[in-house]
Amino acid sequence: MSLPMPDFADVLRSAVAARGLSLERIRSHLDRRGVSVSLATLSYWQTGRSRPERRASLTAVTHLEEVLELEIGALSSLLAPALRGSRRVAGISAFWPEPSVIEDVVGGVDTRWDSRLTRISQHDRVAVAGRGERSYVSRQVLRAEEDGPDRWVVILHLDEHDRALPAIRPLHNCRLGRVVTRPSEGLLVAELLFRAPLRRGQTVITEHALENTAPYPLATNYSRKFRRPVHEYVLEVTFDEPPRSVRRVERDAEGERTAGVRVDEGGSVLGVALRFGPGCYGFEWAW
Repeated sequence: MSLPMPDFADVLRSAVAARGLSLERIRSHLDRRGVSVSLATLSYWQTGRSRPERRASLTAVTHLEEVLELEIGALSSLLAPALRGSRRVAGISAFWPEPSVIEDVVGGVDTRWDSRLTRISQHDRVAVAGRGERSYVSRQVLRAEEDGPDRWVVILHLDEHDRALPAIRPLHNCRLGRVVTRPSEGLLVAELLFRAPLRRGQTVITEHALENTAPYPLATNYSRKFRRPVHEYVLEVTFDEPPRSVRRVERDAEGERTAGVRVDEGGSVLGVALRFGPGCYGFEWAW
């Protein structure tokens, strides 16, 4: 039988008591870190009257973990799974251009465990050869929030529907399950099966690749869509031929943010997002 998930308020209250600090002292510690949280808000979080949901509040929680001398994620990890129905959780077809098509194709695989896997870390490495998309390698660190999760579902959508879909290849700690493709819509959905079902609290690292065949299709952008928050997302794009310009694009409930990015001496751009999602994060470039 699975044990119930610990409650954010209960864990926070216990941590405050163990640290022996008043809420006023905690507020002062946060203030010195440049994080503003009122006494009333801290009290509400501790009693369960409210929960951190806004981006600024979630950032404050990560500092709160340090002030209370807790492990990273001890508090913040309790927020993502529990915020169902709020803007912190989006439907599986969210952020895709044609949600009904996505839902139809995804219906061919098993997604029942998706909501019970906390995204600890995700790292995408995109290789651009010449001006073409050669490959994508993705690494995930996931934690089960109850007994049973045994797979991770990959969804790929191509903007151009007249080119071949890439091949998917498991690389580490997983094997290929069901694969559903709809080339006319530029869609590929696949199950990556873990070596064994996870127990509650257990973590797993998986890695897979999506590989195109030459001649590679023109590369102009890459983005990852997050229907649930991720603690850390790293996106790395490497270029054989540096593009004329690159910009980072972030889209979430607070709107769209863009910023110019320089290609480094090694011919790559790097983006890091912490406590991100739901939303989209990626790069766009021009040749």
